[in-house]
Amino acid sequence: MNPEFQPLADELYRERVLRARRTPPEERLLDGIRLYDEALERMKIGVRLTHPNADEAELSRLLRLRVQRLWKLSDHGYFRPA
Repeated sequence: MNPEFQPLADELYRERVLRARRTPPEERLLDGIRLYDEALERMKIGVRLTHPNADEAELSRLLRLRVQRLWKLSDHGYFRPA
């Protein structure tokens, strides 16, 4: 990162941390669920793009396989969810 932007990046990060600390726990939990749903929907779009002729049942099966692979990679330390 360009050193001249570091103070701005630090301030933005500080604001994010302070905002997160002010957020009630139940809202943070809901945010996590929303983020998971959004990621799953994006993954489903990706599966649909790579398998355009798949029906809904096949899309669900392929999506489930993709998620299982990500968890397996995570379990072995190759992939770390953000």
